[in-house]
Amino acid sequence: MNEIYEKLTRCYESVKDRIRFTPRVALVLGSGLGDYGNEIDVEATLPYNEINGFPISTVPGHKGQFIFGHVGDVPVVCMQGRVHYYEGYPISDVVLPTRLMKMMGAEILFLTNASGGINTDFKAGDFMLITDHISCFAPNPLIGQNIEELGVRFPDMSKVYDENLCDKIRASASELNIRLVEGIYAQLTGPSFESPAEIRMLKSLGADAVGMSTVVEAIAANHCGMKICGISCVCNLAAGLSANPLTHEEVQTAANEAAPLFKKLVTESICRF
Repeated sequence: MNEIYEKLTRCYESVKDRIRFTPRVALVLGSGLGDYGNEIDVEATLPYNEINGFPISTVPGHKGQFIFGHVGDVPVVCMQGRVHYYEGYPISDVVLPTRLMKMMGAEILFLTNASGGINTDFKAGDFMLITDHISCFAPNPLIGQNIEELGVRFPDMSKVYDENLCDKIRASASELNIRLVEGIYAQLTGPSFESPAEIRMLKSLGADAVGMSTVVEAIAANHCGMKICGISCVCNLAAGLSANPLTHEEVQTAANEAAPLFKKLVTESICRF
């Protein structure tokens, strides 16, 4: 058996009898949404360190557990704390949680994150509907022997972000009177913030926002047949577009300030799924 798939199945075997719950939506909580569990009718929690071989998030503001419950009538599993490539994990471990939530039964992957704005029409606190993505420097999670149990060797990436789900997010933002911009999200590896030259490169490639997560998760989810959507909270202007030095504290503060509206938008969207 493929080593990566064997590790995934070990994780699943260690949880399947503990959590008798079948989610429909898998929600990855980015910066600022760490306490979204308070918005959920929680049925169970599962700390990552209780899952055999599961990678542990080490980033401040990222709790390390799954939450199982309902948003409205929709059964969901939430990741309180994602795993990043810059934490030193192999890329297969970074996308292991996505694949595990698929094995739990999730059909939809709802990705959220905090990002730096590249599009000069954006401002801090904006929510960006992700319509496409660019990956720079982060390894493709499908490199290596293909895991036939998950998907095909050469998956199509023409429409990663499901248009029907995107329409429901647009309708939710309109209903709540929340400003929603749209654009292309770029993932770099981190943990250093991007240089001004890298931001100019990304802008020339068509990127509207940049961060250190999300794209590899979307690739893995697309490979295994999930429907995908995503919202990025633009927390600051990217390097070279602002006179202020970039700090994680600035990102966390902006994400926390945007969190109340972000939670409303996520909840309304899930209820429409």
